[in-house]
Amino acid sequence: MKYVILIHSNPQPWGHPTGDFIAENQALPTEQRERMNAEFEALLEELSASGELVAAEALADPSTSTLYRWQDGKPLTTDGPYSEYKEHLAGFFLVDVSGPERAQEIARVFSGPGETIELRPAMWPGGEDH
Repeated sequence: MKYVILIHSNPQPWGHPTGDFIAENQALPTEQRERMNAEFEALLEELSASGELVAAEALADPSTSTLYRWQDGKPLTTDGPYSEYKEHLAGFFLVDVSGPERAQEIARVFSGPGETIELRPAMWPGGEDH
């Protein structure tokens, strides 16, 4: 089963890894941040070795985005991001795992202070969950 792990964050200034730029994460003791980073790196190595990691990308500063909306029967292009949002999509990981329990186990390690992690099943064309 494929799942996407979406990293929502609001670091100011924007940068990666996002946790390095979030006040809640910066406030943690150095030892705790180092332990969390080591756990995350170990997980990425495990996912790569097992073949569960399909793809991953960090995304650029939301201010560099372009939004496309449909208005008056044609596309309307504006600079991004959505101004009303405080959190932005910082990156994603696509994993192919045995089931929802494994996906949840992985997503928990992605969770950190000041970030929201969204776990969502991927869908095949036609709308069926697989």
